[in-house]
Amino acid sequence: MKQHFEVVIIGAGAAGLMCAIEAGKRGRGVAVLERNALIGEKIRISGGGRCNFTNAGADHSQFVSQNPDFCRSALTRFTPSHFIALVERHGIAYHEKKLGQLFCDNSSSVILEMLKRECAEASVTLITDCRVLDAQRNSSFTVQTEQSTISCDALVIASGGLSIPKLGASDIGYRIARSLGLRLTEVKPGLVPLTFTSPSLKPFLD
Repeated sequence: MKQHFEVVIIGAGAAGLMCAIEAGKRGRGVAVLERNALIGEKIRISGGGRCNFTNAGADHSQFVSQNPDFCRSALTRFTPSHFIALVERHGIAYHEKKLGQLFCDNSSSVILEMLKRECAEASVTLITDCRVLDAQRNSSFTVQTEQSTISCDALVIASGGLSIPKLGASDIGYRIARSLGLRLTEVKPGLVPLTFTSPSLKPFLD
């Protein structure tokens, strides 16, 4: 049976869940498709398991972008204080480590539970163990998964980058974007470790 939603979001990470919550609050019928059995796997491991959920001093001037106006607009509409207010409304204890970095006092699971509750309140449908194979666009979007076909009026790709394949990272977002004729920028590694083999560098690493 073919399902239809007003909005389908591919990826139940931080971006996908926040997008779903906001769309649901606006009265849209929303489904989030997640290939893993659990949502928010990167949230779970972030901050050493305590989730560094925002930086109190973040603003557009601290971001590098080909379109600086996007960062300015995005961070004006939804500031760190908005997310801090959400965390406090759910009674989540947190602390500042340094330079405005905010971490949960306890496990990052409390952030995941908060996002789940927000999704439920916004009537968002979470579909896990759902591997997306392809997406096409005609009068609407059609998303093909291993289990079924889902149509939607609006499609959001929030599947993340290629890092941490063990957590389910894949290139599905890039493949769908390319198939829909979207222009892609060259993909480069970011935030990667450096490995040295020369003994002459050892004094600098100790």
